[in-house]
Amino acid sequence: MFSQARRATRATASAIEFGHDAVMANEPARSLDELLGEASARIQRLAPQEAFDAVADGALLVDIRSDGDRERDGVVPGALHVPRTVLEWRFAGEPEWRSPYLGNAGRQIVLICDHGCSSIFAAAALVDLGYHAGDVVGGFDAWRAAGLPTAPGAIHRAPGEPAGMRPPD
Repeated sequence: MFSQARRATRATASAIEFGHDAVMANEPARSLDELLGEASARIQRLAPQEAFDAVADGALLVDIRSDGDRERDGVVPGALHVPRTVLEWRFAGEPEWRSPYLGNAGRQIVLICDHGCSSIFAAAALVDLGYHAGDVVGGFDAWRAAGLPTAPGAIHRAPGEPAGMRPPD
C-alpha cells in the first residue's frame, strides 16, 4: 500500500514538474475510442473482399495474430505471419531482424488481426515508418465470415526461431 501511494505521489510530482495537469496514473488522458479514431483516420481500412482483391492485385497480406490464435482459428493462405509483438522490427529493423519476405518497399501492406482492432494500431505504426498500410475491417473473423479462403493453422516455427521470419503460409 505504501509503495502504491509513493508511486502515485511521484507520478503527480512528475506531471507538475513537466507542466502537465496532475493526472493520476490510472486516468488516461484520452480514451481508447479516441486513439482508435485517430489511427483509423491515417490508414486505409478495407472490407474483407476489398482486402482479398487488393492481395490479388499485389498487396501483401500480413497476419499479426499470435501463433496460438492462428493454430486455433486457421490462417489465410499466402499471408505473411508477423506477430504484432515484432512487427516494427520485421519491417524497419536492422537487416538481420527485417523479414526477407516483404518485397518492394512501395508495396501496399494489408494487416489482419482477430477482430480488426489491433490491426488499426499496427497499420498506423507502419504508416509512421513510411509504408502504405491498411487493415481488414473485422479481422480474421470477418474474412472467414465472408467465405474467403482460410486453411487450418499450425505452428511452423522451430524452438528458438525468431517470430515473423518465415515465408508466407
